[in-house]
Amino acid sequence: MPSLPPSGGYLQAIRDSSRVLCAASGVAIKAEHIKRLLLSPAFLDSFRRVSQVHGLALPLNFSSNVDELNFLSVLSLLNFASGFRVPLHAQTSRGAWDSIRALLFSMYITSTTGEGDLLSAKGLRTIDISKIAEFMGVSLHVERPHDTIPGVVVGELGGPLYQLVELIASVLNETGRILEDTGYPDLGSFVAETLERTRKLQANDDAAVDFVLETLVRAFPGFRDMSEVNGQPIYCFKKALFLIHAINIRFGSISPPPFPIPSTTNIPVFADNVLPSLLVHLGVIDLSSTLSLSGLFPPYGSEMSLEHLLGSAPASTKAVSGVLKMVPEEGPFVTPSQSYILRAAAINACELIVKTAQSLDATALGDGGEHLDWISKITLPSLDMWIWAVAKDRPDYRVLKRFVDRDTVYF
Repeated sequence: MPSLPPSGGYLQAIRDSSRVLCAASGVAIKAEHIKRLLLSPAFLDSFRRVSQVHGLALPLNFSSNVDELNFLSVLSLLNFASGFRVPLHAQTSRGAWDSIRALLFSMYITSTTGEGDLLSAKGLRTIDISKIAEFMGVSLHVERPHDTIPGVVVGELGGPLYQLVELIASVLNETGRILEDTGYPDLGSFVAETLERTRKLQANDDAAVDFVLETLVRAFPGFRDMSEVNGQPIYCFKKALFLIHAINIRFGSISPPPFPIPSTTNIPVFADNVLPSLLVHLGVIDLSSTLSLSGLFPPYGSEMSLEHLLGSAPASTKAVSGVLKMVPEEGPFVTPSQSYILRAAAINACELIVKTAQSLDATALGDGGEHLDWISKITLPSLDMWIWAVAKDRPDYRVLKRFVDRDTVYF
């Protein structure tokens, strides 16, 4: 683990460390490839619609703003499990994000039935793997042949979803202990107090975001998303950034807001496995000169051509339901260092995409004669949401392989 960034420098540390690690690793992100994406039918036809899909619609009745904030905070803390996408689909027909949401919905609903508040500090500290598995609807047993009796199969605890449930329990239990030790009834109360403290700072939005980000990262290891790769520190802090942006989405339109809500327009993207994988497939991130990554993804044309992927979405939607029901293919497994390089590439690429978009000729016309001035106004969070959502929106994108790292609680 590297040292934490200096106070007030967390956002800059994410950007700087990502850029430096990309350069040191030989990752190439070329301006002409960025423009090719921005002016492609794939981007132009879908961005304004798909970038509004954030996955934060919550069909629950909350008792207070802090109650909802607590739900969002725990949801963000558990916003990982991407490496378990395939086994989750195989057992539940849901991916990682939908599985985590289902878990949180069950925890919340159970907490309103008089069985104890599972989203309180005590509830997080005491929840066990059997309860988590029950709420997620997954089996923790795998079958294997009996050691000595031919034809007999025995069940035992194990398998990838057992590993996932253990990771979830570990993060929740650890966070609950920290909250109890520091006197907070739940994670939402901690976050609400942190937001209120930004009022006293009288800081601009970036400084306020930086303060909240630092406070979360310092307090809870579950948000401490950083590492060192080949002597280079790398800071991503994906889940903490996601939480801050989720607060903006859920509470930013309330007047007056229930607590200070800093703008998240300029924050770095929330780097997971979807963003870098899709940007590789769409020809923005070039790994050909990166020795440790060059063979991870198939060369263009072996699955779908780049021309096809950058073209308009397939006109026919008849195959969509079938694709949705299919268990996706497992992507390439990577080491923690490889995953950090790929995530750094996504952070850096998205910064460059937005800068390139802002510099495009605002009077340019698309193939259909449409003015493209809106491209110069895209933001990093909206770009993040587009990449994440379009990967689900197009059936041909859904089958593209995403890299897999199961030894992490950060994405």
